[in-house]
Amino acid sequence: MTTPWGEVALSRFPEDPRDLLRAWDASDEYLLRHLADQDTSLTGTVVAVGDRWGALATALARHRPVQITDSHLAQEATRANLARAGVEPGTVRLLTTQDPPPDRVDVLLVRVPKSLALLEDQLRRLAPALHAGSVVVGTGMVKEIHTSTLELFERLVGPTRTSLAEKKARLIFSTPDPALERGANPWPLSYALPEGVGPVSGRTVVNHAGVFCADRLDIGTRFFLGHLPAGRGTQRVVDLGCGNGVVGTAVALANPEAEVLFVDESFQAVASAEATYQANGVPGHAEFRVGDGLAGVPSGSVDLVLNNPPFHSHQATTDATAWRMFTGARRALRPGGELWVVGNRHLGYHVKLRRLFGNCQLVSGDRKFVILKAVRRPD
Repeated sequence: MTTPWGEVALSRFPEDPRDLLRAWDASDEYLLRHLADQDTSLTGTVVAVGDRWGALATALARHRPVQITDSHLAQEATRANLARAGVEPGTVRLLTTQDPPPDRVDVLLVRVPKSLALLEDQLRRLAPALHAGSVVVGTGMVKEIHTSTLELFERLVGPTRTSLAEKKARLIFSTPDPALERGANPWPLSYALPEGVGPVSGRTVVNHAGVFCADRLDIGTRFFLGHLPAGRGTQRVVDLGCGNGVVGTAVALANPEAEVLFVDESFQAVASAEATYQANGVPGHAEFRVGDGLAGVPSGSVDLVLNNPPFHSHQATTDATAWRMFTGARRALRPGGELWVVGNRHLGYHVKLRRLFGNCQLVSGDRKFVILKAVRRPD
């Protein structure tokens, strides 16, 4: 990526030479160019929120910025990109969306996320640290910035305007208003599940901002909950890509002898899963882990993996995440262990599962979704 201060080499995480997607886009370049053109003072506390692969943190490393991200993969990409650039560890402070933000923010750079709720939560958490002299600049591609985005900046930060578009990217400029009345942060959000969803009927779900379908039970998960395997006794079960943890919680409620591992690459998701589990007083044993799928889980140590894989990476549609999840599941499963997957019928996951496992069984399906089972055979 070319910046006003030179070029930086950037990669996504995990690195894959076959991946043609860049680790930055025109909105990152536009923001950095604006900071240089305006000769913005970066001597105070600089905070970059939602920096997807560390492009902003790496380009601005000499100013010792603070990065705040919801993504474990983005954080790991940042570490790798900083190391590649020769930046000493600790120069850039890496925080998650669950960590307390800095007490004072002089320059706030916001990469607009896909989730308006996550943007609201982060602006509410950071607004008290802003002062009248703080510089606040948001950035995103034109298709990512909507009227609701600008209204949120206006309501939580202060008077807001936008730039002209350049290479389909746009900037957002907000002037902090310390006297602004923002009200209480509505996140995390809790609601009771409807009847007819197995062991979790009427149970409480807790969602931190940014978690998929945070205000309702999505139809794919609802379909999955109606067909989960039951009566398995003592098992090591993984809710892979756990989101708010409702699937893993349902397993734990139906089978108190199970040991359930909740895994997601989103810090907000894992916090939601743990809160959901605790809110329902579930007996048994559970572990909550933020990570890259099943990396770090010993091979052959798991009996059952339950998975509703995403098929988007930010604005890109891709099956790369699902493939890595399936591959990790096969490695982690014991011989005879099972991977259960729910997905949109048109995604064709059965082809990948047959290629990887050598088998795939249709458990159930409707007009939109299928539930598939693949069994780990002995090598």
